[in-house]
Amino acid sequence: AQQGRVREKAYGKQKIYFADQEQLPAASDAELRGLDGEIAARSAQLQALQQSCRHMEAELKDLNSSMTTPEIAGEIEALRKDCASYTEKLERIKSATNHVTPEEKEKVCREQQLYRREWRRRKRMATELLDAILEGYPKSKKQFFEEVGIETDEDHGVVLPAT
Repeated sequence: AQQGRVREKAYGKQKIYFADQEQLPAASDAELRGLDGEIAARSAQLQALQQSCRHMEAELKDLNSSMTTPEIAGEIEALRKDCASYTEKLERIKSATNHVTPEEKEKVCREQQLYRREWRRRKRMATELLDAILEGYPKSKKQFFEEVGIETDEDHGVVLPAT
């Protein structure tokens, strides 16, 4: 700083040293325009390289996340075994002699509807009868059911099947 090659600025207790730009040769407008053009060209080149780098990173990520050839071969073999076992199971089902005929199925459905209807009817009758008894009973419904020994569908988690 004493020789004049660098300059010194004091900010409170701190001192900053920097190159003295007055000793540097002044650039002409043509040189500045040339440097600006070079900066623009380098910026464009940088953008192109960054875009290429992003593209390559994405491609690398895709390749790393995809299966390798041995993994794919193993997966294909496992799928073929699954397919063979399902085909064998299908053939066993097709060749079975104990198929349910549509008539038998219809008969079972009709019986289920009949039993469900009867269940509802009997449950409604029992509920109406118990409600009539409970009108004159001094204790609660729960106490009455305990004394008499009545177990309801709800006590056992039984739900009437849907239609």
